[in-house]
Amino acid sequence: MDEKMTNKVTVLGSLNVDTILQIPRLPKPGETLPMSDQSFAGGGKGANQAIAAARAGADTAFIGKIGTDENGQFMADALQQSAVTIDDISTSTTAKTGQAFILLDENGQNSILVYGGANQQLNVEDVAAAQGTIAASDFLIAQFETPQATTLAAFKRAKAAGVVTILNPAPAKTEVDPELIRLSDLIVPNETESETITGIKVVDGPSMFQAAEKMRDMGAQAVIITVGSKGAYYDTPAGTGFVPAFQVNAVDTTAAGDTFIGALSSQLKQDLSNLNEAIVFANRASSVTVQQLGAQPSIPTLTEIMASTAVQKQETL
Repeated sequence: MDEKMTNKVTVLGSLNVDTILQIPRLPKPGETLPMSDQSFAGGGKGANQAIAAARAGADTAFIGKIGTDENGQFMADALQQSAVTIDDISTSTTAKTGQAFILLDENGQNSILVYGGANQQLNVEDVAAAQGTIAASDFLIAQFETPQATTLAAFKRAKAAGVVTILNPAPAKTEVDPELIRLSDLIVPNETESETITGIKVVDGPSMFQAAEKMRDMGAQAVIITVGSKGAYYDTPAGTGFVPAFQVNAVDTTAAGDTFIGALSSQLKQDLSNLNEAIVFANRASSVTVQQLGAQPSIPTLTEIMASTAVQKQETL
């Protein structure tokens, strides 16, 4: 980072306890397969992104909701252990803390089942209570594992306070509030999410450009489309470009996208003038994440990111 003060990042989003089931491959209908192992870890896209931002050096706060169960306390503790401020996490008395069940195959690819639980009860009143936190931020990040109406309310408050909004439209939703996109200073989908929003299948450079331009036409100020192990494409008023990923052997890709967004927010300038540089940093952080098992346990610290010796790929789209 440059000489400016540490980025202040607030994440509004989900908190899930992940159960990771290691299997040789996905079972066919009616088939029973043995598991080689199972483990538990903190997760949820929101929590992952907050921890990634904090470990990468950002001053990070979280807005979310948990249940009164042990999983809720587990998640609150997990965030605090990574120096994420949890003053704006509220508790539901009627829903359990969110959970995710991750089917992880031998190639490091995953399929995920999610129980929303308390995440789906995060509401506009919770956003109002967190007004001070939002207004004091440089960036506000949100995803689609909490209600869109809640995110919309938060983005409106953020824009009124001059806070830069980052929308990660994940998991993919067929119905996205158009106003939410218009209130997004930066939208960061992967190929699947990009296609769901725009109807344009991302397969190469031209289609990526078309998809990004359509999202900008829909009102997003800037776009980053992540393409997994290949890298990330960006489209802003200042120009477009592709930033290759780093070459590593992936073990578990579960939190790669979340690490990318959190790490990106820790380095990004509010005017996005260092976007290319911030994406390189975020790609490097993600390359460290995929070399370890679990969502939050695999998210690297700033020291681990800077110590990585992975080489950037040469490919372009």
